[in-house]
Amino acid sequence: MDRYKHLREWMVETQIIERGIRDKRVIEVMKKVPRHLFVPEDIIDSAYDDRALPIGYGQTISQPYIVALMTELLELKGDEKVLEIGTGSGYQAAILSELAKEVHTIERIEPLATAAKKRFENLGIQNVKVYIKDGTEGIPEEAPFDRIIITAATPDIPEPLIKQLKEEGIIVAPVGERYSQYMLKAIKRDNELERHYLIPVAFVPLIGKYGWKEE
Repeated sequence: MDRYKHLREWMVETQIIERGIRDKRVIEVMKKVPRHLFVPEDIIDSAYDDRALPIGYGQTISQPYIVALMTELLELKGDEKVLEIGTGSGYQAAILSELAKEVHTIERIEPLATAAKKRFENLGIQNVKVYIKDGTEGIPEEAPFDRIIITAATPDIPEPLIKQLKEEGIIVAPVGERYSQYMLKAIKRDNELERHYLIPVAFVPLIGKYGWKEE
């Protein structure tokens, strides 16, 4: 465990702080959450590498810097209700659980959702709820949300998610083509999104009614 703590601190110093992440709460939680518990056992020694890693079913756990960047862009204060689209291994949701009041996360691939739930239970994380469904439709019965984060590439922000975001709420997502996107931070004002496009990124596609179709 000491070894992984050292690797986490190295990851934060070299991959996150050096690239400009400044939110102290984000930095501290990235040092705290055990990323190695969210990757397959056969690649556990790569958990703190500066890259995305495969987690099965054609999905990935995002590069640590991208996780930190998306989290910082959400501007969390601690009392927010957050919707995450794309649970994956659960790492991003675990980070969010330390920074927000409650996290609702959707995963369409049942084995990934089940494994993420077990990780949350093992780590004593009690403010994350996992749903198995089409993430592009959101969770209307739990709306509105203060923040929404999409961790898969979408051609545009799904209309149901815009409706489920509070006025002055923030949504962060990779938006663009199926295999290349730009990170978007958008603020909802007068039922419209004020959009700010940031760095180029490459995420796995968001599959669903309001996303991409399966190939």
